[in-house]
Amino acid sequence: MDLDVFVTAHRAEWDRLEELLRRRRRLTGAEADELVALYQRTSTHLSLIQSTAPDPALTGRLTSLVARARSAVTGTRRATWQDVARFFTVAFPAAVYRSRRWWIPTALLSTLVAVLIGWWIGTHPEIQAAIAAPEQLREMTRPGGQYETYYSSNPAASFAAQVWTNNAQAAAICLIFGAFLGIPVLWVLFQNMLNIGIGIGLMTSAGRLDVFLGLILPHGLLELTAVFVAAGTGLRLGWTVVDPGPRSRRTALAEEGRAAIGMALGLAAVLFVSGVIEGFVTPSGLPTWARITIGVVAELAFLAYVYVLGARAVRRGEAGDVEAADRSAEAPLAA
Repeated sequence: MDLDVFVTAHRAEWDRLEELLRRRRRLTGAEADELVALYQRTSTHLSLIQSTAPDPALTGRLTSLVARARSAVTGTRRATWQDVARFFTVAFPAAVYRSRRWWIPTALLSTLVAVLIGWWIGTHPEIQAAIAAPEQLREMTRPGGQYETYYSSNPAASFAAQVWTNNAQAAAICLIFGAFLGIPVLWVLFQNMLNIGIGIGLMTSAGRLDVFLGLILPHGLLELTAVFVAAGTGLRLGWTVVDPGPRSRRTALAEEGRAAIGMALGLAAVLFVSGVIEGFVTPSGLPTWARITIGVVAELAFLAYVYVLGARAVRRGEAGDVEAADRSAEAPLAA
């Protein structure tokens, strides 16, 4: 395509669209129809230029023009409580369910890594000695030691808020930076599994693995599931960069990126629940079986939420993206 000829042929239309946008509040009925028609044609022009003869200056001008025209045509939409309800009953569970083929293997492999690290540390005294001095290890693992008092070291409310903030940040890193081929995701996962593995290994060597599991399982089941979901989604986003499938790479990244951002909001709510359990249930005086039961119930409730509401939404064609009316218009690409 000869860009100069194309610009000469259509500049008048773009100028006319700009003129109509400047006085859009005073348009007649015929002019409003003309604005819609020019918006559609300009969207097609933009797509043709981007796919055949990309020019940064012209692309920037038409992108801005199309965005302004779309706002004028569709109007400004305000979020409502219905949007919040739809997010938590449709979009979020659908996004989690749709990415299950990524986060379930991630959860299984990560758990295996944590167990192997724990076994390695627990069976090798020289590794334990490299972690800390013998006196420090005894202080960490003894009855009433650091592992047990950690969860009651601060007031429950502030401890829960601190835990929630840290975990939400880790989940956000997995989701947002997954586009970097998933490398930051793998690092976050390894750090989490290393910390758990060290705890398993040290408490096993002290003969107190049951105490450690009784402390970590009440909140850890839901907390780690949220981290695994975030990591799996981040890895999926990274794979989209490599293989976008039948979609264009830009469209694929936009769709998966919007779903990932939505996932961050949903997982923040899930991690809030696990933070409350960690702050108020884990250090409580309840029997170990009661604390673990609370954690199992919370985990099963989340899985049921995903596999019932999420599966139902996916069968209806939902993908965890925003509603169609809120997405950028996709003009057909030239062959």
